[in-house]
Amino acid sequence: MARSKSRSLPSRITWWIIRAILIFLGVSVAWVVFYKFVPPPITATMIADVIGGRGLTKDWMSLSRMDPNMARAAIAGEDGKFCSHHGFDAEAIEDAMRRNAKGGRIRGGSTISQQTAKNAFLWQGGGFFRKGLEAYFTVLIELIWGKPRIMEVYLNIAETGIGTYGANAGAQRYFGHDASRLTPMEAGRIAAVLPLPKKREAISPGGFTRRHGNRLARWVGVVRRDGLDSCLR
Repeated sequence: MARSKSRSLPSRITWWIIRAILIFLGVSVAWVVFYKFVPPPITATMIADVIGGRGLTKDWMSLSRMDPNMARAAIAGEDGKFCSHHGFDAEAIEDAMRRNAKGGRIRGGSTISQQTAKNAFLWQGGGFFRKGLEAYFTVLIELIWGKPRIMEVYLNIAETGIGTYGANAGAQRYFGHDASRLTPMEAGRIAAVLPLPKKREAISPGGFTRRHGNRLARWVGVVRRDGLDSCLR
């Protein structure tokens, strides 16, 4: 009798593990499908800003209404292969690893798809567990959402300033008008803020932010000319 019970315990544990995995898969897929049609109401980063007393300003704008210069600037600054990869850019990851191995400021190799998965479903920070979840959700949004929706969500939930989220809220904060009309310079400056939104300002920027914003403004035309935004047209 004792031997029968001892054999059943591993079976029960295995069943509970399988059950937990199936529940996670079901909930995560349903979550991603839900966000395909409904704007994410809030993210972990937004909650942290509210708790930290930094406030929360956001104003959702569909990709079809947003000036195409914004998506082009984001592609130029964050992910030049956005329309051609399937969520991951192996070359960019390898380049980031080589640079990081040399020391200095840590650089990431994340695509816009990966950043969107992290921002929409997860929390900031590192660790293998979170990176594994990020990869999983990246695959899901690539399969379920498609490129236009990924870019739309990214440009609406990415932090564009302290307590400010999305290109539309950023445009209103920095330039006094919404994101339905953005010059290449304005789009480039917002895109220049994206990597370090709590340390950079798009209005009257100085140093690296100003130079990088000007560079991205020039690259907006290159992205359009070379069709690097073709998946969004």
